Amino acid sequence: MMHRPNVADPGRIMAHRGASLAKPENTLGAMRTAAAQGAWWIEFDVSLLGDGTPILHHDATLDRCTDSTGALADLGVADLDGIDSGGGEPVATLEQALDLIEELGLYANLEMKPHAEPTGRMAAIVADMLIARDWTQSRILVSSFWHAELDAIRALMPEQPLAVLFRDPGDDWAATCDRLAAAAMHVRFDYLSSGLISAVRRRSMDIRTYTANDPEAVVPFRERGLTGVITDHPPFYLDREDWRNWNAA
Repeated sequence: MMHRPNVADPGRIMAHRGASLAKPENTLGAMRTAAAQGAWWIEFDVSLLGDGTPILHHDATLDRCTDSTGALADLGVADLDGIDSGGGEPVATLEQALDLIEELGLYANLEMKPHAEPTGRMAAIVADMLIARDWTQSRILVSSFWHAELDAIRALMPEQPLAVLFRDPGDDWAATCDRLAAAAMHVRFDYLSSGLISAVRRRSMDIRTYTANDPEAVVPFRERGLTGVITDHPPFYLDREDWRNWNAA
């Protein structure tokens, strides 16, 4: 059987961009809130500034998520001073996020967003930061829709757990996951099916779905072997005993 590096915990309920229904997305405050809500897995997006600094941010510009504007590619880390991501939350760097994850004892799903044709630059920067911390390969899952960037991570970090992101997995998902020795596949809820869950689990992989904010709709898939959900609001699940028990399993 193919060796698929995996994290120590299966990651049942992941807080999407932190507790993004309660706090501004991809902020340290959203991460702290998710932990306070009972989630021990945090999903967040990483993008690069023009100077190569990795930050927690979903888009290619500041426009939607901050009180400022402009393309990330035109900015350096010094330009972030005074920018508000909402509620007084600053734009967080990946270094700050990793510090907080370590402090709180969390697990994390780090999603790389290069926002352009992958060159491996982002993978090299992320890999350097993860390699510098000896705990990350047991508690960090690296994911991306840009599969070439995952190829670059795999070459730099043979034991790093990876998750392949898909909207629609199509017919070639298995070949992609095998090439990457992926630990997991993350798929948009619209494309989730019992057959897909079974096929993924037969490959000794985890399968999670995003963005899953309706527990009732997820129940049938949970019973068929779904590994986890990525949700904007962990209490949708953790406030219910059946889901708390699943999360603890």
